Amino acid sequence: MQSDTNGSEFKRPTGRVLGLDVGSKRIGVAISDPLGITAQGLETIRRQNKRVDFATLEKLIRDHEVREIVVGLPLRLSGAEGIQSDKMRQFAADIEDRFHLPVHLWDERLTSAEANRVLRESEVSIEKRAAAVDRMAAVLILQSWMENRSHACGRSPELKEPQGD
Repeated sequence: MQSDTNGSEFKRPTGRVLGLDVGSKRIGVAISDPLGITAQGLETIRRQNKRVDFATLEKLIRDHEVREIVVGLPLRLSGAEGIQSDKMRQFAADIEDRFHLPVHLWDERLTSAEANRVLRESEVSIEKRAAAVDRMAAVLILQSWMENRSHACGRSPELKEPQGD
């Protein structure tokens, strides 16, 4: 057990946070380090059907000892939700029901554009860029969520308690 600055006891969370950039054809996947400070790209899942997609996610969750999941929420540039937002809310609810883990939705506006920019600047070929953009977008979503939570908690990431949405 660690103590926060007020002297109260809390348990350090164990496990990692999984970040997902969910599209109709692929799911970009990122994972946090054990302390929840940095995000790294894992893989891009080529979507097949819900059963196969969830079986792949289940293996990742088990293999990486995932304790929470962050799913990118597609919003319009105005911040309004649309049809895709509704689909992601349902996808997140299905994940939460299936895996019994906290699932957080996080604004993913411009993450794919930023991922493309980063990959273009690193001179990744167009063929490889298509495969990497979803994974890079998942990294950007997860990193942004972790940084926001760290700042909101006002303490170092390894000492914060999980919070609901």
